[in-house]
Amino acid sequence: MPPRTYHHPDTDEIAIPRVLFALSEPLRLNMVRMLAEQGETDSIDLGPELPRSTLTHHTSLLRESGVVFVRAEGRKCMIRLREDDLEARFPGLLGTVLTGYESAADDRGEADA
Repeated sequence: MPPRTYHHPDTDEIAIPRVLFALSEPLRLNMVRMLAEQGETDSIDLGPELPRSTLTHHTSLLRESGVVFVRAEGRKCMIRLREDDLEARFPGLLGTVLTGYESAADDRGEADA
């Protein structure tokens, strides 16, 4: 059986409203933060306590918006940020969002948001 393939928008198809919507949900934003820190990761490691259907939904939304790249590796669903594509399309956006996320966590006194 051939590995599963996923559709990803081309860099020039990544639209700011979709990216901002994808990043507006706290769980997805936390997934993006974890990917920024860890690099490519099995999607299950981004929320081991969550139902698989929830992870699939949020991973799909991030992929369809152009924020992440997803590939199958055996039974794993490997996911990584499309940092270069996002930087080319919207310079500074990802860094600004992640910095703002960390600042908000610090303001709330959260050690690991």
